[in-house]
Amino acid sequence: MIKVLFDRLNTRAFWIAFFALAIFVYFFGLTIPLIGPDEPRYSQVAREMFGRGDWVTTTLGGFNWFEKPTLLYWLQISSYNLFGVNEFAARFGSALFGIGTIASVWIVGSAYAGKRSEGYESLANWIALVAASTLGLIVFARGASFDIILTFPMTAAMAAFFVFDRTGSEESRRRNLALAAFYFFMGVAVLAKGLVGFVFPFAIVGFYHVLSWKLPSKTLLISLLWGMPIAIATAALWYLPMYLTNGWEFIDQFFIQHHFQRYTSNKYQHPQPFHFFFWVLPLMTIPWIPFFFAAIWKFGRQLSFGISAKENETAASDWTELRPMILFALAWMLVPLVFFSFSGSKLPGYILPAVPAAIVLTAAFAWQKASASKAWNVGLKLLAAATLIVILSIVQFVLPDFADSDSVERLIREADEKGFSHSKVIGFTAVSHNAEFYAAGRLFRNPDGTQSKLNGPADVPTRIAES
Repeated sequence: MIKVLFDRLNTRAFWIAFFALAIFVYFFGLTIPLIGPDEPRYSQVAREMFGRGDWVTTTLGGFNWFEKPTLLYWLQISSYNLFGVNEFAARFGSALFGIGTIASVWIVGSAYAGKRSEGYESLANWIALVAASTLGLIVFARGASFDIILTFPMTAAMAAFFVFDRTGSEESRRRNLALAAFYFFMGVAVLAKGLVGFVFPFAIVGFYHVLSWKLPSKTLLISLLWGMPIAIATAALWYLPMYLTNGWEFIDQFFIQHHFQRYTSNKYQHPQPFHFFFWVLPLMTIPWIPFFFAAIWKFGRQLSFGISAKENETAASDWTELRPMILFALAWMLVPLVFFSFSGSKLPGYILPAVPAAIVLTAAFAWQKASASKAWNVGLKLLAAATLIVILSIVQFVLPDFADSDSVERLIREADEKGFSHSKVIGFTAVSHNAEFYAAGRLFRNPDGTQSKLNGPADVPTRIAES
């Protein structure tokens, strides 16, 4: 039985079918109502920019809103042009970047010096299989939020650097192209989330060299002279016109308040203990969480003590070839993990840029198990496929009801159908950030642009008079 399954799964047809299913799952069901406080606000910011034909200044409710940079909004504006202003268009760029993240970790695997490429069982395919079926990527790739928008260019930059690092000096053109891609995607990461787009890549590369006990190559050091202008020029596509248009207000809100104060204080009311991300990161790797812990244990032991005498020559050879990728993935995972653990503000999505590194470690362990046993090979492939099918079922049968209860979309739509489509909208004792998208242009606002609310029945006559 296992042999028959192995023969069927160990084919090019399996890999094509699996990744076709993964792509379908990532784009399926993006039409449900926008969920939570962030999706509607970000989608509305892009809608206002789209309506004005403005690709620079970010506004919410007509007021300047400089919390986030522009890359998500640019993706949404482009999608609005293609698909109209709707939920699918708002999330399309995120799903696309989720697929891009999978492709990027595949490139990391393909750069593995000793990869096994018999048939279609390469390490690269296994890394992509684990990535495509990892809960953290699936969830955030389905949402109109900035976490996956940062994760893709970060992953692409790391993949480009690893290609450079693993390419021989005789292939100078390939190495230079990889470095150019590294700096370009670094600039894209700055467009996605701000200064961490510069901080993380350099910190990861530096830590990787420390773990490897080697100095940066002359080529890498010289590349700073021509590579940083690429990164800065890429980021300047928005930051320069944004500053020229909005001046100090942009610097104060975006950098001082939403970069430094968000990191050094609990100003935005997201406190969590220091160890918060040490348990959130493993949960992001579901359903592969046992393999993630096993990989940390196994590779940690091998880094500390080497291959034991009980293990054969093949294992020693595999470890020698895998070691640079394991060290790189560890550096890549630990830098965001430690950085955000010191942050005064913590949300689960912050750690998403470390998930691709965790996937690389997990997939390397899973690949070794699958290479050694037909039963493991079949079982792990079935686990990945089953995960996608379960996600598909949840999106089809469970998520729509949750989204309907979480969103005000149906409430606003039914009120509009009863003739209230031009009436003003206000929350009673609370504000609804979800209404930013579904009641756009109709919300009562305070002088600073934030939503206002009714504090009780006594406020009703005053609001009626104002409307």
